[in-house]
Amino acid sequence: MEAKWSLSRLFTTDHRAIARLYFFLSLGAVLLGMALSLVMRFHLVRPDAQVGWFAALWPVGASGGVMTPELYLSLLTLHGTIMVFFVLTLAPLSAFGNLVLPEQLGARSMAFPKLNALSFWITFASFLVLLASCAVAGGGPLSGWTAYPPLSAVGAIAGPGEGAGQTLWFVSIGLFCAGAMLTSINVISTVLDCRGPGMTLMRMPLTCWNWFATAVLSLLSFPVLLAAGMLILLDRLGGTSFFLPAGMLIGDEKMAHAGGSPLLWQHLFWFFGHPEVYIAILPGMGIVSHILATFARKPVFGYRAMVSASFAISFLGMLVWGHHMFISGLSPYSAIAFSLLTMAIGAPSAVKTFNWIATAWNGRLRLTTAMLFALGFVSIFVTGGLSGLFLGQPEIDAYFHDTYFVVAHFHLIMGIAALFGIFAATFYWFPILFGRLLNERLGKVHFYLTFIGAYATFGPMHFAGFAGNPRRYADFTTFDFLQPVLPLQKWITHAAYFLAASQLVFLWNLVWSICRGERAAGNVWESTSLEWCGPNESTAVHCGPYEFNGATEGRDYRMQNEA
Repeated sequence: MEAKWSLSRLFTTDHRAIARLYFFLSLGAVLLGMALSLVMRFHLVRPDAQVGWFAALWPVGASGGVMTPELYLSLLTLHGTIMVFFVLTLAPLSAFGNLVLPEQLGARSMAFPKLNALSFWITFASFLVLLASCAVAGGGPLSGWTAYPPLSAVGAIAGPGEGAGQTLWFVSIGLFCAGAMLTSINVISTVLDCRGPGMTLMRMPLTCWNWFATAVLSLLSFPVLLAAGMLILLDRLGGTSFFLPAGMLIGDEKMAHAGGSPLLWQHLFWFFGHPEVYIAILPGMGIVSHILATFARKPVFGYRAMVSASFAISFLGMLVWGHHMFISGLSPYSAIAFSLLTMAIGAPSAVKTFNWIATAWNGRLRLTTAMLFALGFVSIFVTGGLSGLFLGQPEIDAYFHDTYFVVAHFHLIMGIAALFGIFAATFYWFPILFGRLLNERLGKVHFYLTFIGAYATFGPMHFAGFAGNPRRYADFTTFDFLQPVLPLQKWITHAAYFLAASQLVFLWNLVWSICRGERAAGNVWESTSLEWCGPNESTAVHCGPYEFNGATEGRDYRMQNEA
């Protein structure tokens, strides 16, 4: 009976149980990704250090305890893949979307519960295949999370890490794409077909709008990456030439391929890759809008403008992939078009930023940990977005493209901002996830340490970029022109240690609160949306999602199911 009960819980179709599975998968992934980043930062400042457990973990890549450049690039690939796909894509949409989207719409479950469970297990299989790619003979994949051909498309002859490990990497990404598409279909169907009585589109919370926009983006972009991955696997295993040009030499051997183009992969990859930025950040925008209104005790300023801005960002995000290719020989006329579209995407982003500020302005602020992370999200999002204005100019990008300036930009705008949204959602919906409250005092300590650590780590990277510090290099110490930058790199490494250590506060808070935290009862945040309704309460909707203006029965808010 116990085994049967455990299996039924494990293979459940309940959307909240599936949300917890996604949550713990993303948690495990982010811990692994963070550990890899610390190992890489250590190597960058001490590339000749002999570390005994390096040799134990990687007897080939770190023989004698000294990390080889190939191993560094393999760790870089694994770190980027884990963080982009299994953290920033999964947690905001698959974990928190599954958790509260149906209830916020007045529905009992997702549109396709079995499909929902299947999408998780496909994604989990993808994660296992990714880990296996680093344990096969020949070494783990080292082509980065972008996997640019031609070297990634020819197989083991290209060198260490380009054999079975790279093949498994493509298989992992293909599985992830399949799981993401199933999730997108489920979210779109739930929003369009499963809304409860009275829940019109313009009564949906902004979280639902942003999950919906994210799902549309996923459904349009992940199939392109899946198709590109299948084509490159055919190049690797079937002798085709989609991405491999004629006359290519590797060592002294002439490749038999002819007629392909490595740039075709870049177009296909970045047609997915730039929407992926918004797949990671759009759910956070909706979560932050929702939390700011709840804890400012005010309606969201410009609700309709916020909805329009979400879809404007999604639409423009599908059109700007070429700004990742300014130095690839792209036509100057195309570069001008992509540059203008890149600048245009700042307009709806600015609408959101000004509306967030207006929502908090003169509000009755309740500075809970969730609210602090929401405010921190706004700060990080603006800071990271400002550096994007430089990279959107082809002539400036020609200098910055392969430098740490880009590392700083995408870690702030895509990584840290999205993580702040994830932290805000975790503190806000923890009572729904686990029936308890996270400790607010520890939460605020965690916020301030993380906020300081994020800026201390990624802010100085902009200056390294100004100095021309190249990214993806495993060792800076052998270059004379980088000697003045080495102290800055040491600062970044120590700041990264500080930022990682700050997450121990969150981990302790999480584990303690799951086991012994204060039990949550009812609508703990005095929110207006339906996920906080009791099990026997009606979910028929009578008003909009952010009714904080008038008092109802001595309260300053009105829930959506109250007539």
